[in-house]
Amino acid sequence: MPNIVSKKIIIFSGAGISAESGIKTFRDSDGLWENYKIEDICNQYTWEQNYDTVHEFYNQRRLQLADVKPNYAHEIVASIKEKYQDDCIIITQNVDDMFERAGCKDVIHLHGELTKMECMACGDIFSIGYKEFKNTDTCPKCSHTKIKPFIVFFGGSAPYYANMYSAFEHLQNEDSIVVVIGTLGNVIQISANLELVECYKILNNLEISPYIDESQFDKVYYEEATTACDKIEFDISEFWL
Repeated sequence: MPNIVSKKIIIFSGAGISAESGIKTFRDSDGLWENYKIEDICNQYTWEQNYDTVHEFYNQRRLQLADVKPNYAHEIVASIKEKYQDDCIIITQNVDDMFERAGCKDVIHLHGELTKMECMACGDIFSIGYKEFKNTDTCPKCSHTKIKPFIVFFGGSAPYYANMYSAFEHLQNEDSIVVVIGTLGNVIQISANLELVECYKILNNLEISPYIDESQFDKVYYEEATTACDKIEFDISEFWL
């Protein structure tokens, strides 16, 4: 039976790819949530009750982001995207802008973007860059004062998941490639999503994850993304015809 979808290169990343840039992950033992209650600063139903704490937390993350730089893995992903253009789709769970600063365009940010804010009155999404949000700040479009970090909170909608699942349809083509980098695979169950597709699969994590079935993958690299990325770039070039 002929393939009914076009082949693509899908690069799916988590926090591990940015850890080498000095960006703390959320879930590690010394991660960003260690000194905060998740239900206070990342919950769609309670964030307004904790308005000041929420903005304090994400202000810290935004200021930290200004002090770090994309690492070699981000740069290699950007070069892959540049080489394959529309045949390559970058999907990330990360809210940082390391891919963009490395030169990537059209990155699908599944869980929002730290450098942007969302007005709860008019729905406008606007850039704040690396600045702190102050309680006196208002929406530049409607001047409303209720502003939320443009982050997908637990219990909230995640509209870009639809883009992800649309991209994953291309993995039904056996000539497609999926690269999974730096994710535990527990928030988005990547193993479940890849279970029934026969494309070429590459995994790069620092260590084994109980949530990912490594036997599904054609190539597995348990090492830092910055050392694995050249191998991954070569693998892609060898498989892509």
